[in-house]
Amino acid sequence: MATTLTGISLVALQFKALLKKNLLLSWRNKRASLLQLLSPLIFIFLIFAIDKAIKAQTSTSSSYKSVTDPPMEPSPPITPCEDKFFIKLPCYDFVWSGHASPTFQTIVARIMNNNPGRPIPPSKVKSFKEKSEVDAWLLSNPMRCPGALHFSERNDTVISYGLQTNSTSLQRRGKYEDPTASFQLPLQLAAEREIARYLIGDADFSWNVFLREFAHPSMNPFSAVASIGPAFFLAIAMFNFVLQISSLVTEKELKLRQAMNMMGLYDFAYWFSWLIWEAVVTILSSLLIVLFGMMFQFRFFLDNSFVVLFVLFFLFELNMTGLAFMISAFIRKSSSATTVGFSIFIVGFVTQLVVQQGFPYTDSFSKTIRNVWSLFPPNLFAQGIKVLSDAVATSEDKGISWSKRGECALNDSDCVITIDDIYKWLAATFFLWFVLAIYFDNIIPNASGVRKSILYFLNPSYWMGKGGQKVKEGGVCSCIGSAPRQEQSTPDDEDVLEEENKVKQQLTEGLLDANVAVQIRGLAKTYPGTRSIGCCFKCKRTSPYNAVKGLWVNFAKDQLFCLLGPNGAGKTTAINCLTGVTPVTDGDALIYGHSIRSSTGMSNIRKLIGVCPQFDILWDALSGQEHLQLFATIKGLSPASIKSITQTSLAEVRLTDAAKVRAGSYSGGMKRRLSVAIALIGDPKLVILDEPTTGMDPITRRHVWDIIENAKRGRAIVLTTHSMEEADILSDRIGIMAKGSLRCIGTSIRLKSRFGTGFIANISFNGNNIEHSPANGDAISTERREAVKKFFKNVR
Repeated sequence: MATTLTGISLVALQFKALLKKNLLLSWRNKRASLLQLLSPLIFIFLIFAIDKAIKAQTSTSSSYKSVTDPPMEPSPPITPCEDKFFIKLPCYDFVWSGHASPTFQTIVARIMNNNPGRPIPPSKVKSFKEKSEVDAWLLSNPMRCPGALHFSERNDTVISYGLQTNSTSLQRRGKYEDPTASFQLPLQLAAEREIARYLIGDADFSWNVFLREFAHPSMNPFSAVASIGPAFFLAIAMFNFVLQISSLVTEKELKLRQAMNMMGLYDFAYWFSWLIWEAVVTILSSLLIVLFGMMFQFRFFLDNSFVVLFVLFFLFELNMTGLAFMISAFIRKSSSATTVGFSIFIVGFVTQLVVQQGFPYTDSFSKTIRNVWSLFPPNLFAQGIKVLSDAVATSEDKGISWSKRGECALNDSDCVITIDDIYKWLAATFFLWFVLAIYFDNIIPNASGVRKSILYFLNPSYWMGKGGQKVKEGGVCSCIGSAPRQEQSTPDDEDVLEEENKVKQQLTEGLLDANVAVQIRGLAKTYPGTRSIGCCFKCKRTSPYNAVKGLWVNFAKDQLFCLLGPNGAGKTTAINCLTGVTPVTDGDALIYGHSIRSSTGMSNIRKLIGVCPQFDILWDALSGQEHLQLFATIKGLSPASIKSITQTSLAEVRLTDAAKVRAGSYSGGMKRRLSVAIALIGDPKLVILDEPTTGMDPITRRHVWDIIENAKRGRAIVLTTHSMEEADILSDRIGIMAKGSLRCIGTSIRLKSRFGTGFIANISFNGNNIEHSPANGDAISTERREAVKKFFKNVR
């Protein structure tokens, strides 16, 4: 028998095997893995494209330049109405009132003719007698004119005028239009010029107005990384986030983790393998983000310290990994991972916009609000991006170095949190999410309803393996309630009653037969009724269902016990109770002296058993050989012996030629053979086979029967089946279940003799023929009798 490892050595070996499994699954799923690694390049390129587009639009604006001596520019002319953003066609350049006065007609005519660069044609100007007529026309013709000019003559030397404009500013296709500058000011200057010329009486009077902007330093240039970077970097993290949740939930949904747990997997090895794997992926992703940012020549990445940037991205993505671990405890379907990821992205996008506006990382908000707000990773990350962007806001700013990470940027007067503070927060919240992930994974019921107490971590058995703890079932806060206790009933069958009394006597005496591998003591499983609100708010309640009703039976060592019965008889439920998949409602079972009701006992039981479940639980992307190597490692077999044991197991189930073929390509029969090989790996003391030959052809089935027959030596085997033929050939004892109860029990010959099925063979030995009897006739007769007994197993 191969040597097995225990303790820390076994945990380390399991960790290594699971890490290899994660690597193989990622390698086999090349498309998702490649997209995961290239997502930083894709999103940073999008940031680069947006940055270039916006800078191209603002490059001609002096607002983004340092202007110390601005030049004077001539006043702008009245532009065509078609150039205005909000005008509808046909349109007028302007309208005016007071056309009854020849003076005003002359002034307007000069405005039209003397417009710099473009005389205004008469068809583009409309006149009215009174101001009220202008108002009525503008009301009935909206958006047909940018404004109006109203004249009034007080005396021969004074002419008054008024302007009526739409002052609403508009922005379209990245361009901004201010009606004050584009229409009101040109019309005002033209009116004043022509009124002055008219009153002076000199049509050529020089009237020049120049505009000049105020001197100013350069405005902080647009930073795509600061403005839209947080959302795009969050998208990169969310891509990894969704894959992480999907991977964890898929293993839970397909019961792959359950299969590993049944074979003795330690929770620490499972979670630590996923943590290290995701940490490696996070390191690669963070490195690629910084390197691609430098490749596209963003000052944010070039001027800030490489280490400062890498640590920020790494801690943020690691924090999102911890959050993914925690959320996976609440999800049962992998299809929900995308929905959850998208929802968190939307929430993170909105909260990041709030952070960019200054909430709550200023002195205006209390520290309590900042602490609560900082629990959500995207919020801290957005503030980190903001701090680093402020550090490179202008060409004079040199960024933040690693030695300066505890200081604020010089131009950030409202700074209340530094990059170093953000590091500490992200590291602390990661550990919070990771611890909560393990906690919720233990207390939230799985698909079978199994969970631990909400204070399980206070029990010494969890940390040191001392003492016991009852396995809970149902929700943490369940409105269904506990299943009612079943009433004990006396079996109708005499053999079943005898078996029950035998187990009860051993229980009363506190003794356990050394030849008994499994002792089931009143095992019962009841699924509680549920309550729901139906049509017209009527309360509907379903009755409890008793799947297993008080089993009392012993399974002996070196024997195969067969549970026979139709669908729904309770066979698989009983098996699930023995393996810890389903919590027990009442009773108990001892497997090599360990109770299935104790979490510590179940932990020890899983080191002793091998299980072939009713339905194949396999990774489609792993080969048969890789499955056996993984489960052999989980069982604790020494690395030196795993290769030879794996090859032997594959040969026994006739899968040597398909050893390196992915299990997803196997036929149904090949998958069942692989499941049988997994159950037998590691030389378990108890092997539980739930309908192991389902889907096999007759030749392969016969071969698997031989494997099972040979496997009985040195161990106990429990087998469930629908086939009486299979039970007859393989079993030493048979128990027939129906409606959750054991209806009869005994050897195949015993059952056939009692219930009149099968063949009865009468064999006699003629010892009266003295003439032909040899001298050692008694010895030959005894030898023949033993041969007959061996051929007809369990003969009486």
